Amino acid sequence: MSSITQVQQELLGRMQQLQGVASGAAIKPADQAAPDAGGLFMAAMRSVDAQQHQAGAAMAAVDSGKSDDLVGAMIDSQKASVSFSALLQVRNKLTTAFDDVMRTPL
Repeated sequence: MSSITQVQQELLGRMQQLQGVASGAAIKPADQAAPDAGGLFMAAMRSVDAQQHQAGAAMAAVDSGKSDDLVGAMIDSQKASVSFSALLQVRNKLTTAFDDVMRTPL
């Protein structure tokens, strides 16, 4: 049970980090914006991609009979799925915010 709790805590922390990136403090002009703001999102995408590759490798190992850790493979798969869903939600929020800004009359 502690491994499930640990996974939940890790995913909760990642979701809070992504939420912080999405909500951002104040809108700053482009020249004053943090230069690594896009880098944070790219790092999150790379992390999710790495989790998906790890889950795929674990599932392939179980399918081929090289590993007996079916539970671990399923947990890796669920972690990758939840991370991907969280990343999509953050992306959708950012896209909606950008669309709202573009529709704002001057």
